[in-house]
Amino acid sequence: MAEAEFVIVETLYPGMTQLDFTGPHTVFSRIPGARVLVASEPGGPIESDGGLVFAGTRRMAEIDRCDLLFVPGGFAATEVANDEAFLREFRRLAASARYLTSVCTGSLVLGAAGLLKGRRAACHWAWRQLLPLFGAIADPARVVRDGNIITGGGVTAGIDFALVVAAEIGGDELAQALQLALEYAPEPPFAAGRPETAPAEIVALVRARLAPQIAERTAAAERAAARL
Repeated sequence: MAEAEFVIVETLYPGMTQLDFTGPHTVFSRIPGARVLVASEPGGPIESDGGLVFAGTRRMAEIDRCDLLFVPGGFAATEVANDEAFLREFRRLAASARYLTSVCTGSLVLGAAGLLKGRRAACHWAWRQLLPLFGAIADPARVVRDGNIITGGGVTAGIDFALVVAAEIGGDELAQALQLALEYAPEPPFAAGRPETAPAEIVALVRARLAPQIAERTAAAERAAARL
């Protein structure tokens, strides 16, 4: 890793999914030589979709530059994809970043910022079909790298994603040491983490629960895409 400080900016917004953020943050904050800044467009406290509040975020406008820009996902991702104040600061920071990154539906925010045209990207499986609205190529992999863009799939993929980023920044040995220190050795009790492996009735149940949001989120993504 280079001697110069490596600045990571994690951009939060109301309604983001906390594990999309806290999984990668746990890894990023342990990378030697990295300075991790937690920011939001207004600054101050940001409430996640599960009710956890993250206090004291910095205003994005107060940050000059970064080496890595990160945005988590959440059910509010299509809302922030239409937030011009957020996108203006996000694009400004993206212009200086060596890496542009996201987890889950955070890739829709990257897309809304005009950063995914012709690029492969991951997303939560239930919303992956929205990526082409932004000119992106939806990729079902858990972690996807296309040039300087590194994206993770849904929620828990954030830890896998962050370890890939850590290996890119500091090498495989560092990433493996972080993985061991975090005891990241997942053994899920069920093979139900992806629609391809989950029982058909479980997939149908989850799809039914998400169905009421499909029209609204698709319309919001279309509005964001129309601005590009």
